[in-house]
Amino acid sequence: MGNRVARNDYEWVYTDQPHADRRKEILAKYPEIKSLMSPDPRLKWIVCMMVAVQFLAFYLVKDLDWKWVLFWTYAFGSCVNHSMTLAIHEISHNTAFGNTRPLWNRCFAIFANLPIGLPYSASFKRYHLDHHRYLGGDGIDVDIPTEFEGWFFCTRFRKFVWIILQPLFYAVRPLVINPKPISRLEIINLVIQFSFNVGLYYLWGSKPLVYMLAGSLLGMGLHPISGHFIAEHYMFLKGHETYSYYGSLNLLTFNVGYHNEHHDFPSVPGRRLPLVKKIAAEYYDNLPQYTSWVKVLYDFIMDDSLSPYSRVKRKLKGEVKQE
Repeated sequence: MGNRVARNDYEWVYTDQPHADRRKEILAKYPEIKSLMSPDPRLKWIVCMMVAVQFLAFYLVKDLDWKWVLFWTYAFGSCVNHSMTLAIHEISHNTAFGNTRPLWNRCFAIFANLPIGLPYSASFKRYHLDHHRYLGGDGIDVDIPTEFEGWFFCTRFRKFVWIILQPLFYAVRPLVINPKPISRLEIINLVIQFSFNVGLYYLWGSKPLVYMLAGSLLGMGLHPISGHFIAEHYMFLKGHETYSYYGSLNLLTFNVGYHNEHHDFPSVPGRRLPLVKKIAAEYYDNLPQYTSWVKVLYDFIMDDSLSPYSRVKRKLKGEVKQE
């Protein structure tokens, strides 16, 4: 567990990200994919159902023994809350109400944020669109680990700890890599979420609050679903910076595993990404892919050639337009 990884820097490249060119090529061959670029009418109802389920769970755990609160926090709450973060990811691409109603999408994301407990939906939108536009961009893409993460988490045990602490690093990275002035919508998100958390505590006590907050932190740490954090862009094979996952957990995660397809066509809702793969199969079938996020986590920890440095980075050229 003490072996140090071989990498001591990122994988620097001097080419543009592959997704824009592939998108252009696929659309020229299969223009019918444009018909998939419209809101998903089911998304808002699914999100409302998930919020309602968590509200019911808050009520049910308030009278449980603490051991059962902790059990259901990891066994159920962590799954729902991680799934909810990926619903917010979907909404950030305006797939709930469409591009003509951006404020509706942002307000709906704040609503979806409520059972997560951590006010992040407004900030996520700002940084996530930069991630798509400038994938791997030095000083812009906050999905890339910091220099400290790459330097310090360099053994198997430290990588294990790093995965547990993923929520912390995702929260801190924007402040270190690409700090932005706080927006009005972020303040609204913070005030609404804090008011909801206080109200939940006064209404039903500390157990629902622990269930909510611990569920979010555990679900984004050492958890099968959190394997997507590693699977999406960590360079398991040289020359490949985005990977898709085609396993059953896509059912809980709005098909975020179809990640090459998502970066090629971010305006296509997750529910329709399998259709993109089916239509343009020759572009995706031969790309590196996964069928198990648990195996991704295990391989990342145990493979001494992999570390937080195992990411493709590029210096950006020309004008950079951020959210």
